[in-house]
Amino acid sequence: MAKHRHNPGFTLIELLVVMAIIATLLSLTMPRYFHSVDKSKEVALRADLSGMRDAIDKYFGDHAKYPDTLDDLVVKKYLRSIPPDPLTGSNQTWVPVPPEGSAKGRVYDVKSGAPGAAIDGTSYAEW
Repeated sequence: MAKHRHNPGFTLIELLVVMAIIATLLSLTMPRYFHSVDKSKEVALRADLSGMRDAIDKYFGDHAKYPDTLDDLVVKKYLRSIPPDPLTGSNQTWVPVPPEGSAKGRVYDVKSGAPGAAIDGTSYAEW
């Protein structure tokens, strides 16, 4: 008498059904995930720009002139370090904006050097 052993395990059909369910769930959640990642980078960019602009204003208030470079803000301890642009991942892509007229210094404002547009349609260079 031969005894048949029943191998406990999953059949191919069961595995395919589970994989189809997982693929369906991923197709629903991935767009929301990427949207939230982009949104968080934009929030971080706005916060970094605000912090650097505040440091530029304080520098101007203390020295009666704007800094010549962003590094001056670090040297004079207005910033601990120049933050990396959240969209480019580098602190070298900031675009300094010079003051208008005969004001002293070279950095009146700072903008992101990241290409592209935000979720709301505005260009990152306009922020």
